[in-house]
Amino acid sequence: MRVKITAISAGLLLLGTVLLGESAFCAEKPLVRFGVSLRFHPITMYERYQPMMDYLTRNTPYRFELKISRDYRETIQFLNQRKTDVASIGDGGVMKAMLLSGAIPIVKPLNGAGRPTYRSCAIVPSGSPIRSMQDLKGKSIAFGYHHSTTGNLIPRLLLQESRIKLGDLGSVTNLRHHSDVARAVLKGEYDAGFVKESTAIRFSKKGLRVILCSEELPSIPLIARRDAPKELVAAIAAALVKLDSRNPEHRKIMDNWDIEYKNGFVPATTADYRALSGMFRKRPYGCGTGCHK
Repeated sequence: MRVKITAISAGLLLLGTVLLGESAFCAEKPLVRFGVSLRFHPITMYERYQPMMDYLTRNTPYRFELKISRDYRETIQFLNQRKTDVASIGDGGVMKAMLLSGAIPIVKPLNGAGRPTYRSCAIVPSGSPIRSMQDLKGKSIAFGYHHSTTGNLIPRLLLQESRIKLGDLGSVTNLRHHSDVARAVLKGEYDAGFVKESTAIRFSKKGLRVILCSEELPSIPLIARRDAPKELVAAIAAALVKLDSRNPEHRKIMDNWDIEYKNGFVPATTADYRALSGMFRKRPYGCGTGCHK
């Protein structure tokens, strides 16, 4: 028994030494703070993003630390103040960061079909009589946040393309998150709503139906502050782009990452978002506040 206990103690001591050595090794790396906007409970945010931080720390010359902000405004503020170096922001916030703060897109996430795109979708309850955009006239509609691309910008364009004015709708309400819109429509608080495609797919299993989706848009990139070292941007891109979801080992690595990042990445450039930038600067398709001029 004594020999067994001694062996266990020695094993634990060895494990502790290894972990301590690994921690000391990581501590020697330059620190990179990775900003994310609070979209879920803080514990959920940690569970979805910390595995990516660990992967980047292991596969780059840097040590990554997660920094959660209250909303996308604070996430952008942290980038501008150099409190963070890179960030993951929602679709409207990331366009604002690129337009007003000169943020640099690093990589674009791939969707389930292996394409670096996503779409805006109109959703209704599964049992709703609404079948087309024309059926939205006179109905209560939930949009996403004012600065959201797929929750507000593109839906306004889709309505205009369908020759529907906002005045033709029964009411229009902007909610904070895509999931808020989906839940509100599911509960019957609104007749229809607009959300990003991944949210529409997730809630289709809970009782929502898609009546229309937009054309493909470039997916929401991870971004770096405008003066981030080129070596840092290149290291992050190289570490993420080499992941291939068709590879079982890579798939296992990404399995616990946020749902938007489970399918891998491709490099991103500012030119990829030129068309969206133009839309944000125009009225009436933009948020309507003129803040993107």
